[in-house]
Amino acid sequence: MALASPITADAIPHFAQRFETAQPQEIVRWAIDTFGDGVSVGASFGGASGMAILHMAASIKPDVHVFVLDTDYLFEETHETMRRAAVSLDLQNLQVYKSRLTHEQQALQHGSALWMRDPDACCELRKVEPNRRALDGKTAWLSGLRRDQSEGRADTPIISWNNKFGLVKLNPLANWSEQQTWSYVVAHNIPYNPLLDQGYTSIGCYNCTVPGVQGRAGRWQGFEKDECGLHTD
Repeated sequence: MALASPITADAIPHFAQRFETAQPQEIVRWAIDTFGDGVSVGASFGGASGMAILHMAASIKPDVHVFVLDTDYLFEETHETMRRAAVSLDLQNLQVYKSRLTHEQQALQHGSALWMRDPDACCELRKVEPNRRALDGKTAWLSGLRRDQSEGRADTPIISWNNKFGLVKLNPLANWSEQQTWSYVVAHNIPYNPLLDQGYTSIGCYNCTVPGVQGRAGRWQGFEKDECGLHTD
């Protein structure tokens, strides 16, 4: 059964102004204090930002709902980072969500290598739809988006109402730089994806990610696309 949101859409501008100068840790604590079990943390186990948010949330509420979208095309290093983080951060409520279609079923219904022909459709099947199930019944979504990650994320709000998934979305690290994020990860000895030390700057599915390209330009090369659809409202 869906929980009722403890804040209304009308209150969001007030919190947006308040959080613009707040530290991410303060925002995460507010979210957990306010939404309780209604909070869900999206984790890709790819970037440093997501690992920082996980640490902040799990430090306050070890049983916070953490979800990962396993597209069936994740790097083995991503799986290993998830396993390490589950132990290191004592993640007590880590849930994996997958597409309703296996790789073989998707190929039968949509043709082989859909990501090479219509990556938006592939992302919809393997990320957006599972994300909807992961957030079902939740009232707040904690994400690791930062404004410096790409031009398209430059206006990322710290708090907003997310129409696509019908809940409050918080990006506590929106104001942080890459350097600030890495400083936090290193200072707290948080495990991170080893591919980040091997030339990858944005890690998604292995069939749509290349190393040696800055920012999100390393994803979906050959297409005018730098978002999977989770963070576009």
